[in-house]
Amino acid sequence: MKRVRNTVDIRKVARWFLLFCLFVFLPSALWAQGVKNHNLEVAKNLEIFNALYKNLDLMYVDTLDADKVVTTGINAMLSSLDPYTEYYPEEKQKELRTMLTGKYAGIGALIRYHQRLKRVVIDEPYLDMPAQEVGLRKGDIILQIDDSVMTDKMPTYVSSHLRGEAGTTFMLKVLRPSTGKTISMKVTRQSIKMPEIPYYGMRENGVGYICLSSFTGEPAKAMRRAFLDLKKQGAEKLVLDLRGNGGGVLTECVDILNMWLPKDLKIVETKGKLKRAASEYKTRLEPIDTVMPIAVLVNQETASASEITCGALQDLKRGIIIGTRTYGKGLVQVPNVDLPYNTNLKLTTARYYLPSGRGIEMKEGIKPDVEVKPDTMSNITLYLDRLDSTEVMFDYVVDYIARHPHIAPAADFHLTDADYEDFCQRVVKAGFTYDQMSKKQMEELVKTAKFEGYYDEAKAEFEALQAKLDHHDVERDLKYRRSEIQQLLEQDIVSAYYYQAGQVQVGLRNDKVIKEAERILNNKDEYYIVVNHEQTAEKRD
Repeated sequence: MKRVRNTVDIRKVARWFLLFCLFVFLPSALWAQGVKNHNLEVAKNLEIFNALYKNLDLMYVDTLDADKVVTTGINAMLSSLDPYTEYYPEEKQKELRTMLTGKYAGIGALIRYHQRLKRVVIDEPYLDMPAQEVGLRKGDIILQIDDSVMTDKMPTYVSSHLRGEAGTTFMLKVLRPSTGKTISMKVTRQSIKMPEIPYYGMRENGVGYICLSSFTGEPAKAMRRAFLDLKKQGAEKLVLDLRGNGGGVLTECVDILNMWLPKDLKIVETKGKLKRAASEYKTRLEPIDTVMPIAVLVNQETASASEITCGALQDLKRGIIIGTRTYGKGLVQVPNVDLPYNTNLKLTTARYYLPSGRGIEMKEGIKPDVEVKPDTMSNITLYLDRLDSTEVMFDYVVDYIARHPHIAPAADFHLTDADYEDFCQRVVKAGFTYDQMSKKQMEELVKTAKFEGYYDEAKAEFEALQAKLDHHDVERDLKYRRSEIQQLLEQDIVSAYYYQAGQVQVGLRNDKVIKEAERILNNKDEYYIVVNHEQTAEKRD
């Protein structure tokens, strides 16, 4: 019996040893087999690709452009991955450097194509940049850069000639429409860096406001200066505007959050396939203010580092988020993986995770605590601002600037009734037209009614309504949409005198998102209900 019992014990041990081997060694074997199979698939497909290209190059009816064909293949491959993994051939290295630093060398001005004149013109010079320093104005027509004539060129071509190495000079010839004079000027290119904070200032009831446009450069230093200045001016509450902020450097975002969050607090972590892609980012300094109520304004163009900023404040119950759901860029890129022949790869290597552990990728984004949808632009305003072939709005602003050497401060400037009436008459005389949404919808309704057999029965009513819609009363529409059209005019005019700071101030006048933020900040009880997520707060339009 003892021998039998020992035999059973030995069998049990053998069985357990076998199970142990299965659990320990089988997964390793399967993993090794998986790696082997993967490597085999990679080698096989690379061999196929190489053989395919060789046959194309040898037998295709036309001679292949190797750079073009292979680059197309690379881009098609990368497009199947994510939107941010990009290949940069040798000729796009300058573009890559500009993207990484936010800097380029040029004159510091927006240019645009004038539809009616069929010329490239100066749209907006930037403060303290070469364009402003040499006296370029909105509306100046670019005629010549050194010996190159620009009168038949498109903006990309003109821009490539305006840009160059910092410190280099060129002769610029422009025509000023307000005087009819041709002006020649010597311009020295310099490194152009847009301000991270185009405007900050005090609003009513002790509310400070900071507009942060980017996380590239050194925005943490600029934010620290602005915030301390606002506190000196008596700020007791803060609105941080991240609308349209596409992100930038992650460490800058962490340092900005450090102003309002304690030291050694985890803000974000990254996780990827490689160990070196996994990182944890914590605050590293003593904060400035951990109690001041904060409202962050966001929209669908708020992305990447901006989303980490508002998401961390939301997770840690340090601020409220107001606006619309953010973009959803939760992927981390290594911006310059060196490839042969002076080419580069911007490569996605990891994902961001906020303090709560949630990601922010694509469809997720950051859902605001309080949703406030911005006003939509009417069709007539859209056409006047962006799609008008007569350029009547642009020309009105250029003429207004020429007639007014000075205007009131940005916060106080308004067009008079006579000014707006003058603008309306110009629009009418220019023969401005635009597509009415109601007319388009009417056409669709007629098609549907005919398809369903109702049109003949109500033909008279349809024709009567069609006749009213065909009467295109532009003057009436200009008066009906005066508020939004006039604000656009005032923003354009003010930007010529007070640059980006003035433009932001005018834009805040009728901004219902900041109004809602200020309303909640000024209601202490409601603010703490929202910041602690004690109820779902929604803004109804």
